[in-house]
Amino acid sequence: MPENTVRTEAQARAERGVPLRARVRALLVVAGAAAAPGLLAPTAARAAGRRSRTVAAGETWEVTEITRLDELVVEEGAVLTAPDGSILSLTVNGVETGSALDGTYGWTTVIAAGTYRGDVVVTPAAEHLESFAGATFHLRQAVYVGATGVVRANSVLSAVRGGRLTDVSARNVGLTSTGEAFNGFFVADGASYVLENPRVRFDGNGRLDFAGYGSAVTGAGDGTRLVVDGADIDNRGAVRTGVIARDGANVIVKNSRIHTREGVLPADYQPGFGANMMTVPWMLGLSGNVRATNVLGENTSATYLDTAVSSESWGVLSTDSVRDSRLTAINSTVTLTGDSGYGTYADGNSQQDLFLGTRFDVATFAAISTGSPVTFGDSTREAVAALNTELDLGLTDRELAAMEPRPSVVTSRGFGVMWHSGDGGSVTIGGGTRFTTAETMFLDKARQMAITVDGSQGARLHAGNGVLVQIMETDDPGSMTGTYTEPTGTPAKDTAFDVTAEHTADATATFTDIALKGDFYNAMRTGKNLVASFARTRIEGVISASASRHAVATITSAEWRQINHVTNTPQAAVNNGVLVKLGAGSVWTVTGTSYLTKLVVDADAVVRAPAGRTLTLTVDGTATALTPGATYTGALTLTPA
Repeated sequence: MPENTVRTEAQARAERGVPLRARVRALLVVAGAAAAPGLLAPTAARAAGRRSRTVAAGETWEVTEITRLDELVVEEGAVLTAPDGSILSLTVNGVETGSALDGTYGWTTVIAAGTYRGDVVVTPAAEHLESFAGATFHLRQAVYVGATGVVRANSVLSAVRGGRLTDVSARNVGLTSTGEAFNGFFVADGASYVLENPRVRFDGNGRLDFAGYGSAVTGAGDGTRLVVDGADIDNRGAVRTGVIARDGANVIVKNSRIHTREGVLPADYQPGFGANMMTVPWMLGLSGNVRATNVLGENTSATYLDTAVSSESWGVLSTDSVRDSRLTAINSTVTLTGDSGYGTYADGNSQQDLFLGTRFDVATFAAISTGSPVTFGDSTREAVAALNTELDLGLTDRELAAMEPRPSVVTSRGFGVMWHSGDGGSVTIGGGTRFTTAETMFLDKARQMAITVDGSQGARLHAGNGVLVQIMETDDPGSMTGTYTEPTGTPAKDTAFDVTAEHTADATATFTDIALKGDFYNAMRTGKNLVASFARTRIEGVISASASRHAVATITSAEWRQINHVTNTPQAAVNNGVLVKLGAGSVWTVTGTSYLTKLVVDADAVVRAPAGRTLTLTVDGTATALTPGATYTGALTLTPA
């Protein structure tokens, strides 16, 4: 079987010889077992004197109960197993260690060869099965919390150090892992649980964040409510996610710090999608193998309050494979510490990614949308109080009073917002938001999208490369092994497409009460118009149809950094109309030749050239006077001479 082939559950059972009925029966027994109330601790017999065990090469040791040793020697070629329906974990002095995935695309873990000394505890816990994209993964976790509390049979309690662990909460608990694909807290099945001041240090690769395989904290399942307060999570490893909310859970993280760092992928790993996705797709113009958080599934909600969330690469706050789910950050920081990655990813079926009073400092994109809305604004007391009710955050009056109203501040060393798939995505910027990018502010790759910016309360935009809006054909080659080839020649005119009309599938941008400096380009070769509307806005720049070009003619995974980066040559529209509507109180200073297909000028609006220059307008090649209150349609050319 090729290494990059995902094994199905049926194949996995055949390889291990485990009957499905036995596995399901074991899981049902585990699901019905509730943990005892009060303080919880692992139970393992310790005999008097030193206990040592050697599992020799070729020997198999089936561990049927929690076993405590002073020394465990596992020789190369030795095998440690658990009864059907169970899986082994090893801790030494309270640190989970020794676990290794059973292959590059593994679905379970084994205890690796080595000598383990100290307080050695071997735990055969019930397997926790999670499926994604046709593969089933066998999870292990320090603490599994179900509807009635901690489920001992599913937990490796010897990995819980210090603090107080009960059926309803955990306080000041520490979790450390140096093995692979070990989970921390997994709260599910409609449970209500509070994690107060947990400290998590995981060092070693996870396996798949879509399945929550290897994450520090996961809240899962309809009706589950997980509050994480004062957490300090620092993970290192591929797909070793900090916090995951999934499948209808409501996860609330406050006053916390979450940081993830990259791991080293297996030498034979080949980037893939679905169950083998351990790296960000390079076709986004990104690299990296860990994202700090993820929201998954239907009707899920994740909220971050007064929390610092950061990742070395890939992404910080993500929604992926969702439906009607929400991601919210209030008075938090979103930081990408490496040189490639996004602040937030808004999956096409999410309700909203909402950021109030939140500071972004990211590498490549502040936000990516595949068809869902993204909003940046102020954390006003009214807005936060409304969200407290709407999202069932449970903030007390004291907590609400202590939350200082702030504007959002977004800084990107690359782009602002990018649309690359799906339609209907929008970005709304309001309040006192300050949005600064080194590259293009809004980058749309052939998608229907909407930009709305309201500067009436102080919102400001600055694009370092001078381009505010770029509409272009997608440069995504479509597969991990694909190649993007720059189209050449003049596109054929689509006579059925009206470049002077507004269409549902167009890209729209609306600006109100703001001063803008920068250019707008529509470089689509196929039918899509840019509709730019301004009210009480001053805009200084070029607004034009154009042809865009990358620096290289072909792009493969080796040239991934060339994705997204284009230059523009203004030219007359073919299938890429540009419609400009200047509302009352608006002034457009045309800094370079601009090719439009429609221009609407309010009676109280002005179109002009920079000081010392003269603006001319031609309509279908005929010089035409610019008159306030007029509408012009056709092949329009504005030239500041």
